[in-house]
Amino acid sequence: MTSFNKELTVRDTAIDGLLIVDFPVHGDNRGWFKENWQRQKMLAVGLPDFGPVQNNMSFNATAGTTRGLHAEPWDKFVSVGTGRVFGAWCDLREGSATYGAVVTQEITPDIGVYVPRGVANGFQALEDETLYTYLVNDHWSPDAQYSNVNLADPALGIEWPLPLTEMSEKDKNHPMLVDATGVPARKVLVTGAGGQLGTALRAVFPDAEFVSRQDLDITSDLSSARPWKQYSAIINAAAYTAVDKAEGEGRADAWAVNATAVANLAAVARENNLTLVHVSSDYVFDGTAPGEYTEDAPLSPLGVYGQTKAAGDLAATGAPQHYVVRTSWVIGDGGNFVRTMKSLDARGITPSVVDDQIGRLSFTQDIAAGIKHLLDTRAAYGTYNLTNSGEPASWADVARMIFRDPAAVTGVSTAEYFVDKQGAAPRPLNSRLDLGKLTATGFTAPDWRARLADYLEEL
Repeated sequence: MTSFNKELTVRDTAIDGLLIVDFPVHGDNRGWFKENWQRQKMLAVGLPDFGPVQNNMSFNATAGTTRGLHAEPWDKFVSVGTGRVFGAWCDLREGSATYGAVVTQEITPDIGVYVPRGVANGFQALEDETLYTYLVNDHWSPDAQYSNVNLADPALGIEWPLPLTEMSEKDKNHPMLVDATGVPARKVLVTGAGGQLGTALRAVFPDAEFVSRQDLDITSDLSSARPWKQYSAIINAAAYTAVDKAEGEGRADAWAVNATAVANLAAVARENNLTLVHVSSDYVFDGTAPGEYTEDAPLSPLGVYGQTKAAGDLAATGAPQHYVVRTSWVIGDGGNFVRTMKSLDARGITPSVVDDQIGRLSFTQDIAAGIKHLLDTRAAYGTYNLTNSGEPASWADVARMIFRDPAAVTGVSTAEYFVDKQGAAPRPLNSRLDLGKLTATGFTAPDWRARLADYLEEL
């Protein structure tokens, strides 16, 4: 047998994500050899890093044996060890732009096919003693959601090379395409469902699964807490945010939620090929830099809260597919600085507000939109600063924009404000985050002043 003399290449098809792979197969008088799955080389030519966990084989004794069309909630990579097959695929993914599309391809030892989750797969053996093999990235489960379509459905237009004789009764009775049930997309899991950001994320991820601490304890082992292969991403909006309390009685809880939990989520994401989005804070910096903090600025937290958030940032990078989203001065649906100042103004109270902490407000609706942008555009993984845009200001400046009489707000230094407050955590004076990296991906949040005006009108 001579070499097929092929280069490793990938071809697109009429079904979105269904890929045909041409293998180099090397042969001589002894037979042939091929690398049926070589991760580094496969990724280099454009195949997804789908993380196979099981290798299955189907031996087909006689030509004409036909199986399918089966759609499962996992990805697979199919090829043959001996013989030839005629492969057929039909897109059964809910919401897919190519739903119902059909692709056929003869598979010989020098051909492989990557079949994305939810695309129904079937084949017909063209030779006796054909060995059909496929890698999958999840283990079979009776609880998984499967779908099938009848391989003899005229609407599919499949011209099977041989008569449909050797088939199982089950395959003969699959529904026609018009009656087939679509396979739902992988889910997004959002932690911290009850927080300000969790609430805002519901608007941009309406089909996501939202969990609170009562639903899922992310500070414990998560390896078997969910059927993780059925998820595409985890957005970690959970956080321990009692900054002052973290310096004392809340120290253990702060480390558990802000660091240990992130490590647990990263482990799950790494093991199951998920994308982890972790929301971080300007408190990972000490606020002494002269300008805006870029994403690669050295971590230098001042207090326990900042230390736990910095540890969480590092833990999140344990997931190969990760976005660490750093934000600051968060304002959303719930208790926050703007609501507090609005209440003081309504009651005629004239406050002293720090005027040497400088930053930008970050409205949760825009943080949520930025996270969706990163996931939708598949931006390069890594850390991104995400706040509203606009000229930075102090907390006292923000308060004066809220009060009907700006002169009612007295500016004081951070040192003066906290002089008599025992157990207060140190605050960074400079919370300005450079937004250039996120802007380069095509996303810029509105000016915080405009958002503040809208927010006050809603209140």
